[in-house]
Amino acid sequence: MINNLDFRSPEMFGAFVFSPSFNSFKTINANQAWSLFFTGGREDQRVDSNPRISLFFTSILLALGALGFARPLIMRTFFPA
Repeated sequence: MINNLDFRSPEMFGAFVFSPSFNSFKTINANQAWSLFFTGGREDQRVDSNPRISLFFTSILLALGALGFARPLIMRTFFPA
């Protein structure tokens, strides 16, 4: 097996968001944002290009936020101390 990767390259183990090809102040879409989140900033194309996947993750995040806000209100209303 021939391996022609240069393991001494600083771009190989560094974050993708700090590479010169990414840092040009372009707008990224939701799929790229979730991909950067899940890979720790190492890759922006890991999540599929289907926009429903990013909508699913965003909906889960919003639902957890709404649940965290509504739960104390419901508990305080129905179970007063």
